[in-house]
Amino acid sequence: MESTAAYRLVACLGNPGTQYQNTRHNVGFMVGDELARRGATTFSFDQKWNSDTARTGGRTLMKPQTFMNLSGEAVGEFSRYYKIPATEIMVILDDTSLPLGMLRLRKSGSAGGHNGLESVLVHMGTEAVPRIRVGIGKPESTLHNHVLGGFRQEELPLLQESVSRASDAFEFANAHGIEAAMNQFNQKNQEQ
Repeated sequence: MESTAAYRLVACLGNPGTQYQNTRHNVGFMVGDELARRGATTFSFDQKWNSDTARTGGRTLMKPQTFMNLSGEAVGEFSRYYKIPATEIMVILDDTSLPLGMLRLRKSGSAGGHNGLESVLVHMGTEAVPRIRVGIGKPESTLHNHVLGGFRQEELPLLQESVSRASDAFEFANAHGIEAAMNQFNQKNQEQ
């Protein structure tokens, strides 16, 4: 039986600045905002971690302000300072290999070409970091233009549903463990 230890750090990946606010690469930040809303808390900048952080339900929500490719700096420093093992961290990030609206939860594995997740894994020194990948669709142009581009108007309802489902998936994993959440939410991907 898997331990259902609560996640003490939720690392929501994205890029800082208003110019990136509604881009595909910032889906992790969007999920963080939804989790903060559900927890009746707000983010504020914490200079020590160079991150926007919020506390809710005994955990810290973190949006590193280092830009995506350096996300692991804040996550690694925070986890070492508070002695948080990798298994008690949940990373929430975008994924271009999944269609918009789909999720994939994993308890470990490679970064799969995602530079933000790669940075987290390097700074944690392990691939055994749970994560929720939120689909943003395959690039129609260059990868750079796709991830830093905004969502089309007709995609916004599916984006909102996706952010809500990713938040549900985190809450389910937090309550029941990552294995149960994988069975619950990864299966739904296959049915769509």
